[in-house]
Amino acid sequence: MNTDKMKAAVYYKYGSPDVIRVMEVDKPTMKCSEVLIQVKAASVNAYDWHLLRAKPFFTRALSGLFKPKNKILGADIAGIITAIGNDVTKFKVGDEVYGCLESCGKGGLAAGGFAEYVCAKESVIAHKPQILSFEEAAALPMAAVTAMQGVRNAQVKQGSRVLINGASGGVGAFAVQIAKAFGAEVTGVCSTESVEFVRSLGTDVVIDYKKEDVITDDKQYDAVIDVAANLSVKEYRHALKKNGTCVVIGFSTLGHTLSYSFAGKRDGKTIKLSITNNKNGDDLSEINKLIETGKLRVVIDRIYSLDETAEALRHTEMGHPKGKVVITP
Repeated sequence: MNTDKMKAAVYYKYGSPDVIRVMEVDKPTMKCSEVLIQVKAASVNAYDWHLLRAKPFFTRALSGLFKPKNKILGADIAGIITAIGNDVTKFKVGDEVYGCLESCGKGGLAAGGFAEYVCAKESVIAHKPQILSFEEAAALPMAAVTAMQGVRNAQVKQGSRVLINGASGGVGAFAVQIAKAFGAEVTGVCSTESVEFVRSLGTDVVIDYKKEDVITDDKQYDAVIDVAANLSVKEYRHALKKNGTCVVIGFSTLGHTLSYSFAGKRDGKTIKLSITNNKNGDDLSEINKLIETGKLRVVIDRIYSLDETAEALRHTEMGHPKGKVVITP
């Protein structure tokens, strides 16, 4: 077996999951500030299929105008360190770690996890909690940190009344639990198929958007966290109490995104996009504490093999998964 090679799910052009090919490629070369990780599990995020399809179009400014700069998707990984760079001080060979990757050194956006090996800066990884499997740990970084920072940006605190739109997906499920850990009363919005799942997360009230209106005259909230990103600025303002804050985490259309960007503060109500720094080992440590105290649990919808990466991406985009989708090499 050639030790300089590895198996990876690659894509050389933008398009549907059909463009993914699982093949043998060169193993990544580690820099002095990096560690080499044998990937035991990687999770799929909406981020990945947005990169795959290059949608919205302006992402090409970073990911590559005509073709992807990084040929391997996957930002969230968990695995075992097999080698360390000369400048690495926090980790050693054999450590079990997890985190959200940066770009692969070729420009572009975070990627590289849908493979047998990947390199990562020590600043973006954390030690894996022993109580978590590799699959559970891989499901955490991007979604849980995005949720954590969204809850913080919405100024959720003890006694806050919070609406979470898109509560059944990866980010939404974590946002529900983190808001509850902060002491909030949480209303979760989801489809009929996900009502029981969202309720099982500890949600106080569940709204089935297929059967009832999400925004009504008799319900107002201190904070709105929108992962689905499909409500209008007018609806957000209607849903917020005075001095309330709406944080939009997800992406639906360019028009919606621009409207959120310029909404700002009016009548004491603030609407803003959440700009997330997923590559933050400190936030992972805070997530670890919630895991270890039983305030946060990982929900995995489905596990695929590396050979099934295309199917995993397709399910994440179109299958309305309840929790996270994970890939294991």
